[in-house]
Formats: sequence, structure tokens, C-alpha cells
Amino acid sequence: MKISIITVCYNSAKTIDKTILSVANQTYKNIEYIIVDGNSNDNTLRIIQKHDDKISKWISEPDQGLYDAMNKGIEMATGDLIGILNSDDTFNSTTVIEEIVNFHRHNDIDASVGNIVQHKDNNKIVRLYTSKYWNPEKLKIGFMPPHPSIFLKRELFGLYGFYDLGFKIGADYELITRFFLKNKITWKYSGIITTAMLVGGLSSSGSSSYKLITKEIQKALKMNGIVFSPNLIRTRFLWKVIGFLKK
Repeated sequence: MKISIITVCYNSAKTIDKTILSVANQTYKNIEYIIVDGNSNDNTLRIIQKHDDKISKWISEPDQGLYDAMNKGIEMATGDLIGILNSDDTFNSTTVIEEIVNFHRHNDIDASVGNIVQHKDNNKIVRLYTSKYWNPEKLKIGFMPPHPSIFLKRELFGLYGFYDLGFKIGADYELITRFFLKNKITWKYSGIITTAMLVGGLSSSGSSSYKLITKEIQKALKMNGIVFSPNLIRTRFLWKVIGFLKK
């Protein structure tokens, strides 16, 4: 089984070295590693070129943003499964891909969802973001599994489409809604902690971002013909707190 891992980056010189090495150091070796750079003007390209022997394919050219770059990577991919590894993140251990492959070999599914840990610059873990209690119905109230923990069959993109560039920060939510809820792909919780994510991503910083993703969650559900309550979407933070206290 070949696994395509896609990293998109722009001016990521501070972090991408660790990202590349976390792929290169995986115990599972049938990995197609693809990097899509958005025409960086720092030392990112120099670092990519330094690790050229560890990378299957890479391009550097202007794009229309994060999701356009992801789509380019998916179009380049030839693996059985596709996973996304952000340019400031790393795999949580050297055995992650081996564990993912074994999980998919023993389960006839279109996708697996797992867990990630979020950490600060000093590597102190501040959160375990888990899919253990998630199911597609929770998309109707604003909850999605951690995007980097999802591994999808490549063929799904041909069947159901790519990331929608009409979203600024919610295209991953829309794609998950389209795949899991509208088209009801088969999936299973893996229990694997796939990724160590640096806190402060595109869709996780500040009240203005919260308002934007709230708007885009509703847009994603409407586009896919999903009936939902706008009030539950707007108050999802409260439901998260209640769920945490119950656990």
C-alpha cells in the first residue's frame, strides 16, 4: 500500500526541516512525499532542495492559497491513501504511517480518523484533540475531527471533488461534510495519535476567526443540503465545554 503525504508551505523555513524529517524517519517506507510550495521568498526552498532525496515530488509556484495548494498536491498524488501534514507540524512518532497502513489493511473503509496533540513552541502539550467521540452527525452542530488525523482513499477525490476554493478557512470542513455526511463514505476511528501540531493555525486564532469559521460552517452545510440549527453552530464552544466537563 502506497501512502501519499502532502505538505503545503509558504515561507516555512523555521519549521519545515522538522516536518520533512518526520516523514523521512517513518518506519514504513512506501511513502510518496509531496511538497507544494507557494513561491516562498525565505530559505524554504533551500531546505527543500537540501532534502531532495527524501521528497518524491515538489513544486514551487504562486497559488490561490492553502486549499489550492492542497488540491495541487492531491492531483500529483498516486498513493492508495492521502494524508495532509502541515509545514509546521510533525508526525507524532516514527511508526504513525505503519500504524495507519495496518489499520486500513484490517478494515475495509474509505477513511480513518484519529487524534492529534497540540503543543507550544517549547513542545509542551496543551491539548489532545481526539475523534473518539465524533461521528458525522456532529458536523451539524459544528464539530469536525482533526483534519491532519484523517487519511482518505485517493479515489474519493475523483468521485466527490477537491477542496472548494470559495472558502477562506473552512474548505476542510466543507470537504469532510461532503464526504462523510452527504456521500456517507465508510470510516472508522483509528485511535492513532497521528500528528503533533503547533498551536496557532489558520483557523484557530482569535474572535474574528471564530466568526468567520462559524459563517463558513453554515455555508458548508447549506451547500451540501444538510439541515442544521444556526443557533447550535453559533454556540458550539459552549457545547464543547459541556462535553469536556461530562468526560
